[in-house]
Amino acid sequence: MTSVRPHQHLEDFYAGAGAHRPFLDALFDATAVDYDRVNTIMAFGTGVRYRRDALRRAGLLPTMRVLDVATGTGLVCKAARAAGVPADHVVGLDPSRGMLGHHALRGTLPLVRGRADPLPFADGAFDFVVMGYALRHVDDLVSAMREYRRVLKPGGRVLLLEISQPRTKLARALARVYFGTLVPRLVRLRAKSTRTKELMDYYWATIAACVPPPTILSALVAAEFSDVRRHAVFGIFSEYTATA
Repeated sequence: MTSVRPHQHLEDFYAGAGAHRPFLDALFDATAVDYDRVNTIMAFGTGVRYRRDALRRAGLLPTMRVLDVATGTGLVCKAARAAGVPADHVVGLDPSRGMLGHHALRGTLPLVRGRADPLPFADGAFDFVVMGYALRHVDDLVSAMREYRRVLKPGGRVLLLEISQPRTKLARALARVYFGTLVPRLVRLRAKSTRTKELMDYYWATIAACVPPPTILSALVAAEFSDVRRHAVFGIFSEYTATA
């Protein structure tokens, strides 16, 4: 396995490979003002608690240096702090100026503008790398995971949080109604950005088109991680873990 896109190009939103990255940058910059509200509605206000528990299940310890890739507005950083990691041990990385500008912990921990591939950090700089619900937005799964392994110390841990399509037809239908219809309608009632509806439409489209969990696990193996595992909550919230 040399390279794997997380999903095919979605030409309802952008015109081919060259337009993918500019589309994402503009979309996340424009909708950062609504992003916390979106997450609160989707997770019924439990987002930070769930992320904290997932970090602990993946082996996070308060002594570790943590990189939060695609930090967005900082829910994973907040969860790491809630798990006892000092602020100077957590670094948030995101390509969106808008997201970094709305980061919940802006001014209290290092924030870096950059992408998952390549990561702007030295080899072996971190004990723990986490990416929360952004794996669908990278250009190449294997390349991104090789970067995660590169910046981890030997024995370091990676945690990838993602939403996966449920297995059964009924569960897929329920997920489509919830993520594709109900949440967007609730969000639009209080959205400040005119592009937030587009964000929610794109969010569901990437979930529906994303490669299945075995492909993500295989990409971790191809990046030479060991102890590769997936833990699923309610059959839809995937926690992929591995050791460098």
